[in-house]
Amino acid sequence: MFLSELVSVAIYSVLGIILMLLGSFIIDLAIPCSFPEEIKKGNKAIGWISAGAYIAIGLIIRVAIASGEVAEAVEATLLSGILSTVFYYAIGVVFLVIGYLVLKFLNKKYDLNAEVGNGNAAAGIMVFGIFVGLGLVISGVIA
Repeated sequence: MFLSELVSVAIYSVLGIILMLLGSFIIDLAIPCSFPEEIKKGNKAIGWISAGAYIAIGLIIRVAIASGEVAEAVEATLLSGILSTVFYYAIGVVFLVIGYLVLKFLNKKYDLNAEVGNGNAAAGIMVFGIFVGLGLVISGVIA
């Protein structure tokens, strides 16, 4: 029993790390500036966005794994739990990006992407809040 739980923890941890990196890559595509390059330049706005994206993605992954554990308990297979996790994660990240793009579109006063690309920390903090808020809403829906 203990060994199978240890294997599950290891598998879900590795899966979570991979999904976290994939989610970060997807967010980087939605905001047209290179996160790694901007971080190296010290762009605090991108730092805030990265932090918000990681928190939102982490919330989504956490709930996706919990949803998978429910499916696993019912069907008693690790594979069904993993597939459920990936399914809910994918839906969550898609809606995270869609939510950001919709909110960005509705904000006509300034171009968020341009502002964060120029290092506007206030815009970065705003996008941080958008991502965390969306992550909370989406993870609540998945749960």
